[in-house]
Amino acid sequence: MSVGSTTTAEILLIGDPVAHSRSPAMHNAALAALGIAARYRAVQTTAAELPDRLAALRQPHFLGANVTLPHKQAVIPLLDEIEPAAARIGAVNTIVRQPDGRLLGVNTDAPGLLADLAAAGWTPVEQEVVILGASGAARAATFALADAGVNGITIVNRSLMRAIDLAAAAAANQPALRIRALSLSDPAVTDVIAHCTLLINATALGWHDDETPIADPPVGAHCLVYDMVYRETALLRAAVARGARVRDGRGMLVEQGALAFERWTGRPAPREIMWQAAFGVEHGP
Repeated sequence: MSVGSTTTAEILLIGDPVAHSRSPAMHNAALAALGIAARYRAVQTTAAELPDRLAALRQPHFLGANVTLPHKQAVIPLLDEIEPAAARIGAVNTIVRQPDGRLLGVNTDAPGLLADLAAAGWTPVEQEVVILGASGAARAATFALADAGVNGITIVNRSLMRAIDLAAAAAANQPALRIRALSLSDPAVTDVIAHCTLLINATALGWHDDETPIADPPVGAHCLVYDMVYRETALLRAAVARGARVRDGRGMLVEQGALAFERWTGRPAPREIMWQAAFGVEHGP
């Protein structure tokens, strides 16, 4: 259906869990501001429910969907087409329903992260990066930063094999990149984090105050610690105590959402309205 139709279109957020998400408030405010007759709603979706949820998206009143944990990789076989960037990353966070009902998989996490890092004054030159996690969000971060031209990337994950798989995929895409994988329990992790200039938490740990992938990260003023969780986390508090610069995931949430919004509607996203709706404050630095 066209965005200008008088019928109310729908956009879904598909994940498990989704109750905490700020995306519905953010997108519904943007849709209202532009006078688009559509609504965005979060739908709790288990792995068993995923195929039926994707099949329903083919109905004419859907514009598409966002996909969040833990489904960013699992949705790929259920789609008709994957954009090349999303295919390289191996993760999809945005689905665009085509006019003929076909479903296109897109990744807006990667450009969303780079846009927010740039807003923080970050440049990829001479950067040594550590990424905590190997999920779909970690894949987006790894490929985005590899393409941006950082010096090296270390992927740290509880499951070493998942970290190795991600490192191998990134190395195949960027053969000149220096990249390695470590288990979270590896003693070398402490030294790697101590020498990195960008530490990214791409895990879901942080939604509860007592959860953090690294209890006391050995970082300092030379390091930017970035947590994709869009709230103050134990990791960020520990990094501040160590003198590091920190940034949470609010900017990435808004930017990836804005890029998705533009794909669904064909209209420029009202980013400031989205930020205020999601977080109740004006867009900070």
